Amino acid sequence: MNKRNRQENRDRRSRLQALQAQQKAAERRKNITVYGTVLLFAAAVAAAVTFVIVDEVRQDAALTAAAEAPIEGVQTFEDLSGNHTESPVDYPQTPGVGGDHAPVWINCGVYTEPVNETLAVHALEHGAAWISYRSDLDPQAVQSLTELVGDRSHVLLSPQDGQENAVTATAWGTQLVVEDAEDPRLQTFLTKYVKGPQTPEPGAPCTGGVDA
Repeated sequence: MNKRNRQENRDRRSRLQALQAQQKAAERRKNITVYGTVLLFAAAVAAAVTFVIVDEVRQDAALTAAAEAPIEGVQTFEDLSGNHTESPVDYPQTPGVGGDHAPVWINCGVYTEPVNETLAVHALEHGAAWISYRSDLDPQAVQSLTELVGDRSHVLLSPQDGQENAVTATAWGTQLVVEDAEDPRLQTFLTKYVKGPQTPEPGAPCTGGVDA
C-alpha cells in the first residue's frame, strides 16, 4: 500500500470517528432531553398528588374539628327504650330517632322507596345514620344526597312518607332538620354520629339484616 492510500485510509477513519462522535453526542442530547422531560413530568405529577393529599388532609381535619363542636340545629332525645316488637310503632319524631323497634334491622344503603321505620330504627341502634328526604324532593337534590352517602358502611338513605321538611339526618337519639340537600351540616353530622358515641350497640353491623 503506497503512502497516498495510507493517508486516504487515515482520513476515512478520522471522518468515521468524527461522525460516530457526532452521533453519540446527538444521542446523549436526545437522552438528556427525554430524561429531563420525564423528570419534569414526574415532578409535576408528584407535586399535584402532594397538593391533593395535603388538601384532603386539611379538609378532613377541618371536618373532624367541626364534628367535635356542637352542630347547629341538632336536637337530642334521651331515655329511649330499645325493646324489640313485631307491632307498628308510632314514633313522636319523623322519622323516629329511637325507641321500640323491629327484632331485625334494615341493611344500610341507598333506597329509592320508603323503608320500614321500625327496621331503620334498629339500624340506628347499631350506629347507623339515616338520611331521609321528602318524597317529592328534586332529583338533583336526591343525587347530591346519594353522593354524600357514597359507600359508607353505616348510612341509610331513603325517602320518607309523611316527612314535611326537605332532608332529615337521624342517629340514635339525635336529629337534624335541613331544607337544603347540600347543607354542609349533613356531612358534619355523618362524621360525628356514624358509629358515634350515642350508639347503644357499638360494633354491631348494618349488613346481614333485611332489605326494605
